Amino acid sequence: MKRHPHFLALVMTLLSSLSSFAADSLIRHRLLFFEYGKGPNRLLELDDSGKLIWEHKPPSIAVIFQVLPNGNVLYAYGGKPTGVREITRKGDEVWNYVSQCPQVLGCERLANGNTLIAEQGPCQAVEVNPKGSVVRVTPLKTSHESYHLQVRNVHKLANGNILAAHEGEGAVREVDVDGKVVWEYTGVENTGDAQRLKNGNTLISCGTQKRVIEVTPDKKIAWQFTAADAPELNITWVSSIQQLPNGHLLIGNFLRGQEGKGAHAFEVTRDKKVVWTWADHSFLKSLTTVRAVEQ
Repeated sequence: MKRHPHFLALVMTLLSSLSSFAADSLIRHRLLFFEYGKGPNRLLELDDSGKLIWEHKPPSIAVIFQVLPNGNVLYAYGGKPTGVREITRKGDEVWNYVSQCPQVLGCERLANGNTLIAEQGPCQAVEVNPKGSVVRVTPLKTSHESYHLQVRNVHKLANGNILAAHEGEGAVREVDVDGKVVWEYTGVENTGDAQRLKNGNTLISCGTQKRVIEVTPDKKIAWQFTAADAPELNITWVSSIQQLPNGHLLIGNFLRGQEGKGAHAFEVTRDKKVVWTWADHSFLKSLTTVRAVEQ
């Protein structure tokens, strides 16, 4: 019996879709994330089946965290007082630094054991040793006067410089130890994080521009993923990025004003294929930083 070519094409499409679904359905992530927005501000951990296995209540507003090699979690808290805490996965505090600035919302544990703290008002990166003593202060440049949006996440680069995301100004800057700007990329709305890749490019979460971009040292966009690439995700505010061991990106989607619609987090390949999504709107309103963690 002769098959109509349109029928054969339909069969091939369905087989391709089923094959893709079978491969993608094998992807499972254990997640750790901060809920923030209309829901309670809390740190949550889900197993790879989506079951809640741990919940932690920070002392005040908290949106950024880092999972340490020993399994503990480092996070900044922005109330009064404000500072950075390290806790065990049972919620026990093992380290705490209270800052004298109005608000801290970003931090990073360094390879030497010190902690890099993104202070606001004035805007600066403060390196603190395990005993809580300040060992270096690096001024950060921003035109945004209100301290709440001056700086989000900060990273110390291999060359000793600091890469900072300035949310209010919509800028990413690399500064040397004295605070001199050696590289910058501007025009990115509500950017919360920027990460320097091994190839020298910089990966930037572009917040309410609803996109992630990778830019070269000469500020050309080498790659980007936007809301138009996957409308079904309802990308509202790109709040976090994590490069996974396989090279894919895990992206946090802060559904501010769009609660109940779309994905909270998704995994995308460098050829812009969305291979995994997570959403549970009955459990969560919106999240900021999200990380896939080792089991």
